[in-house]
Amino acid sequence: MSQLLDTETLVIELLLVASLVALLVRRIRIPYTVSLVVVGLLITSQEVLKFSLTSELILTLFVPPLVFEAAFHLEFRQLRENLLQILVLAVPGVIVTTLIVGGLVSWGTQLPIATALVFGALISASDPVAVIALFRSLGAPKRLAVTVEGESLFNDGTAIVIFNLMLSLAVPSIVGESSSFDFIKAFTEFITVSVGGLLIGVALGWLTSQLIARVDDYLIETSLTTVLAFGAYLLAERFHLSGVLSVVAAGIVCGNFGPKGMSPTTKIVLYNFWEYLAFVANSLIFLLIGLDVNISQIINQLGPIGIGVLAVLVSRIIVVYGLSFLVNLVLKNKMPLNYLHVLFWGGLRGAVSLALALSLPIALQQAELVKVMAYGVVLFTLLGQGTTMQLLLSKLGFLKKGESQINYERTQGRLMAVKAARERVEKLYQDKLISKETWETLTPDLERKIELASEVRQKLLKDEPELQLEELNSVRKEALRAERSVLTSLQSNGVISEIVYEELITEVDNAFENGEIKDVP
Repeated sequence: MSQLLDTETLVIELLLVASLVALLVRRIRIPYTVSLVVVGLLITSQEVLKFSLTSELILTLFVPPLVFEAAFHLEFRQLRENLLQILVLAVPGVIVTTLIVGGLVSWGTQLPIATALVFGALISASDPVAVIALFRSLGAPKRLAVTVEGESLFNDGTAIVIFNLMLSLAVPSIVGESSSFDFIKAFTEFITVSVGGLLIGVALGWLTSQLIARVDDYLIETSLTTVLAFGAYLLAERFHLSGVLSVVAAGIVCGNFGPKGMSPTTKIVLYNFWEYLAFVANSLIFLLIGLDVNISQIINQLGPIGIGVLAVLVSRIIVVYGLSFLVNLVLKNKMPLNYLHVLFWGGLRGAVSLALALSLPIALQQAELVKVMAYGVVLFTLLGQGTTMQLLLSKLGFLKKGESQINYERTQGRLMAVKAARERVEKLYQDKLISKETWETLTPDLERKIELASEVRQKLLKDEPELQLEELNSVRKEALRAERSVLTSLQSNGVISEIVYEELITEVDNAFENGEIKDVP
């Protein structure tokens, strides 16, 4: 009983600290998650809180809700448009990172090459939580945000699979095999674990979506998504497949099909629930990272840590710029160079890397040094790269939104929200779910709000010609996306042939790439 009370007290204390930090960072320009790590470092230096951070705690309790929440909000269309870039960074990118980091660390620190490759694998998973939060608050380009978040979602699972393969090479006793490395067997295992995890996630996500479509109770629907997030991870791990990739697939499928059968009330409750759960998981995990760091060990190993940081940065340069150059040779809608700068500097390391470091067996040569190096690299990326990301975004011109642009977005948001409310009330009335008196009472008020927002919007467009130009470009691109979506549907339903589809899609893609409006008519 005493242990249970101590654990509960610790959780409440951590949530209180996280809440106070969240209040504080509203007034300063430091990412919330980075602030939590700093506070954790300050607290642990005073030895106020005592706890044990384990690999199982991170991977089974914290990672599933974080991954599911991000995947749940990732739209198929956005994912499809950037899928090649994401997959290249998340699969070949992880492998290249593992090899480059492993080679450089082995050369610079005299670690055995097998141990260095284990370090390369565990540090290859990016965790740009602070960057994504910054994107959302500052309104960075959607394509950039989707690419950064998509890479993180998929490379977590890839990194864990590669880590296990490298660990079996470094410590053969784990799997009871000889020290010889069988490339074919390793490749087969990689495909089996990855694809198997994805298939389980897709199946569970689709099944949950079908259940949600047949239920109209927000408590049950929210509970089903909770079971899905943790169940997808546990079931995949039970079959020795990738639990993280299973959660990613489950979140994407459920997020794209589940909400179609939900009422507005359920959507509000569900989105708020997962936003809160992700906030709690993020808060606790980054605070615990700061609390678990041994500052004296890091100071004693600054040399190896410095080599680890340098190796990670070098590998990131090669992966982002080198592989993206190859991808741009194929893509019509190429990834701009300033996007690549953000991808490079936004490759922060975090929860998954530390979870893998904490899971290192004692049998691994110099396992303690690898663990300390992992902590050092994670701290550098969080405190060095995380705190300077906003400056980089500003220098690259992503944050040049004036007051007029913000006012326009605010007005446009209000207008779209009120129109959605009017359409909902109209449908309720047509379906005879509300009385004529209620409809006649609510409709005029909603119409007045729409008229007022429309007038404000028109005045902004008239006073700021640049806003008119941006609106024209935005609407034109949205129209082209609609054309592309219809063409894809027509082709999949057999209305048009593959040859005609390719011809028309090429026309739309060329128009999308080259048709930006230059002048306001």
